[in-house]
Amino acid sequence: MAAGGISAAEQAWLQAAQAFIQETLCPAGKEPSVQLTQLVIDCVKTIWLSQGRNQGFTLPLSYSFVSVQDLRTHQRLPCCSHLAWSSSAYQIWAQEAGPDGDPLPRERLLLLGTLTDLSGDLEQECRNGSLSVKDNTGIVGCELIDLDLSWLGHLFLFPSWSYLPPTKWHSSGEGHLELWGAPVPVFPLTVSPGPATPIPVLYPEIASRLLRHKSKHRVVQPNLAGKLVRLSALVNSHRKTYFVLSFGSSSPAVSHVPVVVQVPAQLVWHRVLRPGQAYVLTELRVSKIHDHHYHVWTTSPSSQLLPLKPECVQELELELEGPPLEVDPKPLPMPSNSLDMKGKKDLVRNSRLLSYSGMVTSILNEPAGLYELDGQLGLCLAYQQFHRFRHVVRPGVHLELHDAHLLQSVGGGTKRPVLASCLGGAVQFRRFSRQKPKIQSSHPAHGASLYEQLVWEHQLGLPLYLWATKALEELACKLCPHVLRHHQFLKQHSPGNPSLGLQLLAPTLDVLAVPGSPIRNAHKEILEEPHHCPLQQYVRLHTSCSFPTLANLKEEGQSRAWASFDPKALLPLPEASHLPSCQLNHRLAWSCLCLLPSAFHPTQVLLGVLVASSRKGCLQLRDQSGSLPCLLLAKHSQPITDPRLIGCLVQVEKFQLVIERDVRSNFPSWRELSMPGFIKKQQARVYVQFCLADARILPVPKPFLHSSTSSRLPQTDSTHPDRLHTGQSRLFLLSHKEALMKRNFCASPGANLEEPKPTLSFHVSGNWLGCTQRKEGTGWSTLEPQGDENKDQKVLLIFLGSSVRWFEFLHPGQVYRLVAPGPPTPTLFKEGGSSCVSQQPLELAGCASCLTVQDEWTLELERSQDNVDVLDADKALCKSSITDFLSGNITDSLVSFSAEILSRTLCEPLATSLGTTPGSTGPVRECVKLTVALKSTGSEFPPHLSIYIQDPHLPLPLGLLPGARVYFKQLEKRVSRSHNVYCCFRSSTYVQVLSFPPETTISTPLPHIYLAELLQGHQAPFQATASCHIVSVFSLQLLWVCAHCTSLCPQGKCSHQGPACPTQTSVSQARIRILVEDGTAEAVVTCRDHHVAAALGLCPSEWTALLECVRAPGRVVMHFTGPGAQLESSAKTDEPLTLFLWTLCTSLFVLRPIMLSFELERKPTKILPLEPPRLQRFQCGDLPLLTRVNPRLQLSCLSIQEPEHPSSLGAFAATC
Repeated sequence: MAAGGISAAEQAWLQAAQAFIQETLCPAGKEPSVQLTQLVIDCVKTIWLSQGRNQGFTLPLSYSFVSVQDLRTHQRLPCCSHLAWSSSAYQIWAQEAGPDGDPLPRERLLLLGTLTDLSGDLEQECRNGSLSVKDNTGIVGCELIDLDLSWLGHLFLFPSWSYLPPTKWHSSGEGHLELWGAPVPVFPLTVSPGPATPIPVLYPEIASRLLRHKSKHRVVQPNLAGKLVRLSALVNSHRKTYFVLSFGSSSPAVSHVPVVVQVPAQLVWHRVLRPGQAYVLTELRVSKIHDHHYHVWTTSPSSQLLPLKPECVQELELELEGPPLEVDPKPLPMPSNSLDMKGKKDLVRNSRLLSYSGMVTSILNEPAGLYELDGQLGLCLAYQQFHRFRHVVRPGVHLELHDAHLLQSVGGGTKRPVLASCLGGAVQFRRFSRQKPKIQSSHPAHGASLYEQLVWEHQLGLPLYLWATKALEELACKLCPHVLRHHQFLKQHSPGNPSLGLQLLAPTLDVLAVPGSPIRNAHKEILEEPHHCPLQQYVRLHTSCSFPTLANLKEEGQSRAWASFDPKALLPLPEASHLPSCQLNHRLAWSCLCLLPSAFHPTQVLLGVLVASSRKGCLQLRDQSGSLPCLLLAKHSQPITDPRLIGCLVQVEKFQLVIERDVRSNFPSWRELSMPGFIKKQQARVYVQFCLADARILPVPKPFLHSSTSSRLPQTDSTHPDRLHTGQSRLFLLSHKEALMKRNFCASPGANLEEPKPTLSFHVSGNWLGCTQRKEGTGWSTLEPQGDENKDQKVLLIFLGSSVRWFEFLHPGQVYRLVAPGPPTPTLFKEGGSSCVSQQPLELAGCASCLTVQDEWTLELERSQDNVDVLDADKALCKSSITDFLSGNITDSLVSFSAEILSRTLCEPLATSLGTTPGSTGPVRECVKLTVALKSTGSEFPPHLSIYIQDPHLPLPLGLLPGARVYFKQLEKRVSRSHNVYCCFRSSTYVQVLSFPPETTISTPLPHIYLAELLQGHQAPFQATASCHIVSVFSLQLLWVCAHCTSLCPQGKCSHQGPACPTQTSVSQARIRILVEDGTAEAVVTCRDHHVAAALGLCPSEWTALLECVRAPGRVVMHFTGPGAQLESSAKTDEPLTLFLWTLCTSLFVLRPIMLSFELERKPTKILPLEPPRLQRFQCGDLPLLTRVNPRLQLSCLSIQEPEHPSSLGAFAATC
């Protein structure tokens, strides 16, 4: 082969080529073929020289031959090779990949092989419609745009091709070739001559009629000719692979004739057929397909596919006689359960069938078969068996879709129109992509099977399928890979046990999916007329729910909370205008917003892994984005007690998102409430609260990847105690739990001598049950008792550090198992290590030992006890208990009760020695006041009580919101200087939320009563309304005070002696005491601020004018000793203002019938006894009467309204 003038480089190249050809292309066991070698080299030289820029080289010395095995084994990166192209031609080709695409890198490789429709290994070859290139070393799958059937089985040189190695997640683990352009045959191809005589053929009209008639002229294996009008997808069903092509004509009157192709050697025809072209199919036969209602044409093993040439065919004339064997199939009625749209017929839409050619511009979700076409259309291939498309379809590939469904306005979060192909339509490649595939993660391999289940098993329509894919993406982003691995989330673990992702979607799919959807039948979907498939009809899906990340949910909640924060709305103007700065800012300091899932659009579904925080001692839901504190109730009035919940996946559709707003402001007065500059600091505490009865608890598949941010310890230790090979445990019955707060602990020996800081901790007390037990297999066995272990011993357990994570699970009345891993130590739970609790407090508590719970110890719920502490948590107080509770007896200063929280405000700290923060010498700066209504039996109107909480009990536990019912245990009862009973938190206080605030608040009107009913003690309501008459005015006080220091402000100037106040703003205050009666009793009513205007019967403009008249003196005080009595005033009696007020207060304009809403000024918690009835003399004409009169009631005004039918109108009514 060497000739004169050949360089050494060319000689070496030729020798390498010869060795390669003999090894990879020559038949095994035969002598080397010189002819084959020469033909291959000639092909290479011909293509090489055709570019015209060979730089004087007759051989492509920069190119090397590559075998299929080397390509599959050593080529790890995508590449392309173009023998006939120069570098500049490749650069132009690469630029067409687009600005966002990364073009395939170029390799200088020469590829030869036999083009075949055999697939699989060389030893187990099969035909399934795919193409491959093979040589002596192996076989690799390929795609070819324009295939000629005569190429199959021949050896080719492929001058232009690209190779994509297998991705890590690809199920087959094999790469594939994309063959650009026509291959060059090494051996000349023989052109088969046309038929010697015209082929007798049937055209579609006759062929269709022939199927349904008995005829003596029935043709044996006829030939069918016609225009290809429809081509189905390549279907693999019941272990058979087939496709259906339909012949027809341009006339709509001529019915289409379907032909089923299922001979394995003929499946490759699917790559050759082009709708719109005319073909001839030879030697067909008639078959009856299972589950099909009439006969169809099918190919035989000897059938051939030929292009239709009019000069080569002759129509076969037949006279069809006899009755039809089958009538034309009537259009089947649409299954009533395919779209069960009772009452929604107007919402049903029909998709359009069309053909479309376009370029894929983006991959939306590859395992789900979702792509973007031409930047404006969605493409869904999930309703076909599109396995062979996945490795080819990427941005830049051109597709041709036949009989695709166009769906517009599908909803479900999809805004663009969507093209979707069912089994009746074909998807063909028109040009390969020039872009390099993007590196993808490994999770699509598991996700592909999940998406197939949605389409083929759950029968989802396209709108719901698109929503489901989007929801699965949201869920995967929330949980993978740090909370769960993708295969744990997407993969089906066993038959009948769906993947975790599908389990999470199941409740929503059960609601939205069409009930009783028929199972897809491929034959019916392709063959039956009219066409019916899952894509034919659809209803726009209104997105029902979404699965936001916890961080997004938290951020959205905060955004809404601050957007709705309006100081003017929190403090209505009539009330706010009289508040000094201190009270004004205290009232704004705390507020909350509760959001339900329905407040979001779409509705939000809460999802996360439940973890216990060792830093805060609360429960949290966690996902990839972060964590969100949560408050859980096992069921109504019962807390959660089972630590096995830790590490489980929690899905909740019914919950409350609580945003507590904490605002630090210095508004001078109500006039500046619209100026945000006076808000100095604002922060929010966001958490969720829900009941486990409203949640789905899903165990997380093994292995569980624990997030290191929740704790130093894996939270699943308690969930899977069988992992502990060695260890010991002991049972205890919990009797009391103290508050979670920061406490001081003395340093252990050898510790740092620096001043210790308060540590978050809590104590529980209880009784040991039995002896220490040892781990044996999955159970526990009793060790030999040590000393007095058999005795009933009281124990004090201290939880600090990481062990505070058990706080939410420990509740009185439950039996727990304390588990310590490691080799058994009989005295472990007796000594428990060093603890800084002195012996005297232990003796006072009646505890024999104190034990500090170690960080690595775990807790298990052994059994639930019907303990009195648990059952009585929601029990109401009886009358005698309330009487004792509200009495002056303070011998029992610790009280327990359940109550509903009515309000929560920030107030001035209590002046007590307890008001100091640990480690500080200054006074407490914050104090929270809860106003609660005690739950009592036999009383229609529960008494109200104030509870004060201050450091170190701040911030408050979660869930202490207005409307919530809470069980308080061991509050400290105190009596104020005004003889009111109130309570305070202390370190032993235990709080348990019994129920959350109601989702909707119903405003119930105050009860309408007679004043005499208020003399019934605890039977009387705390707030009520009464129809009464103002008898007289006792006193009236109008003044202007400094908004900062509340000193008097005559002439608008603060009279405070000392440093000037930072603001010179003044506010008005008013107070009036009136005597009212309703015929049953008398009451002295105190009205304040804007209620004074209502008592005086003044409209807003008159009230404002009156207050302006008081601004100059700064203070006007008037005392009336009774009707007709003399005036006692702080102002001159002859002044016009004094005379006006005297006239007004003694006129019928004020002394009139009213509708009074009030609350008791002497609260039910006040321990002073009521005055006994007194004797009073009345004069009735000349006859004196002596009778007993009940003491006057003391009331505070809530509102004053005019009666619906007043007996008289005030003298000033017309002036307003």
